[in-house]
Amino acid sequence: MKIALESLGCSKNLVDAEIMLGLLNKKGHQLVSSPEGADVVIVNTCGFIESAKQESIDSIVEYADLKNEGSLKYLLVSGCLAQRYPDELKEEIPEIDAIVGTGSYQNITTVVDKLMTRDGIVEIGDINFSFNEDLPRYISTPDHLAYLKIGEGCDNNCTYCIIPKLRGKYRSRKLEDLLAEAEGLLERGVKELVVIAQDTSVYGRDRYGRVMLAELLERLAKMGFKWIRVMYSYPEGITEEIVDVIAKYDNLCSYFDIPMQHASDRILKLMNRHTSNQELRSKVEMIRSKIPDATIRTTFIVGFPGETDEDFDTLIDFVENMGLDRMGAFTYSREEDTPADRLPDHIDEDTKKERLERLMMVQQSVSEIINQKKIGNTYEVLIEDQIDDTLYIGRTKYDAEEIDSVIYVETKRDLSRGDMVDVLVESAYEYDLKGHLVDEVPTMKKINI
Repeated sequence: MKIALESLGCSKNLVDAEIMLGLLNKKGHQLVSSPEGADVVIVNTCGFIESAKQESIDSIVEYADLKNEGSLKYLLVSGCLAQRYPDELKEEIPEIDAIVGTGSYQNITTVVDKLMTRDGIVEIGDINFSFNEDLPRYISTPDHLAYLKIGEGCDNNCTYCIIPKLRGKYRSRKLEDLLAEAEGLLERGVKELVVIAQDTSVYGRDRYGRVMLAELLERLAKMGFKWIRVMYSYPEGITEEIVDVIAKYDNLCSYFDIPMQHASDRILKLMNRHTSNQELRSKVEMIRSKIPDATIRTTFIVGFPGETDEDFDTLIDFVENMGLDRMGAFTYSREEDTPADRLPDHIDEDTKKERLERLMMVQQSVSEIINQKKIGNTYEVLIEDQIDDTLYIGRTKYDAEEIDSVIYVETKRDLSRGDMVDVLVESAYEYDLKGHLVDEVPTMKKINI
């Protein structure tokens, strides 16, 4: 059958989707990029927060309409939302022919085979299943980039988060299997390897009895990837050993993605986060003392239950004074079956939005100051898109794909997606940069300011 897949949510969910595509491709099904002409559409959903759930539902409804119009035979729903609400989805959207949870995506070919014999298949499965390293994978990212998922699930049990219930306890993959997969990606021509998990900083602890992220990164660094980026490391798990390894190898991006979530000790405790304002400050200072040009990215939640004006002012002060290079923020999303949902003193939506806007304005000023200091500097830039004949979009090793800033590159040369070029920064904005290829800039303009 002809099968199209739309994956929503995080990069970890995308890897699950790529494994499903790999299994289907191996079974002989034809993978197509568009639902037009497809026999089956798989919507790989996200169920983390309310906005993500709504996006998933909107996509499912869109394909349900296509099925009702007769242009689609089967509609299959997978991923976190499917794991969380299988009965509700089947009842509210009867056009769904099969539901596959996070614990059963490895059974996708069996489910697809059953589509032709009966409707209403539900494959939820045990979310604590062991990794099957024999599963094939169909890489859907651009040729120059691929993700390496080193673990599944989470043990942190933050009070606002449903992920442990959807994906189970943390399970690290075998080191040798990760290295073998990475070698295969390198042979495919991947330049940027992005190491991901729900919490990368604890890799190995469950399987080997000790944290082995530093060892894994050192092994990967020696393979020859151009860039290796680590995403989503909890602050308490970032050790000097990890930072020292990143400082040691040029191809390990000095990029620290640290979800801090708040800066008020009281709110951090209510979130069941195992850190404090002072510990967060100390961790940032430790990283910058070892790698002065390190980029530190974080996310914050505003409007958590019980967040007072004083708590929020503490967060504002933290952002103003720490000078974090990248910051994302979102309002607290009330999720059923989480401890935070049962807390008193929930914040009204208007207050949440007002606080979010205020926080983002503070970070915008911080980002603009940081960017102004980059004028006159030269950076290696990976080209990702073309705007017109002389203008391209790229990013540096200090920017992650899709979530961070970009650099606009002016050149008379013909560049291709995945090319890496040296760019002199000439203009800076609140978040983005702009410059020319170094070899096209007059000599007098190449001097760093």
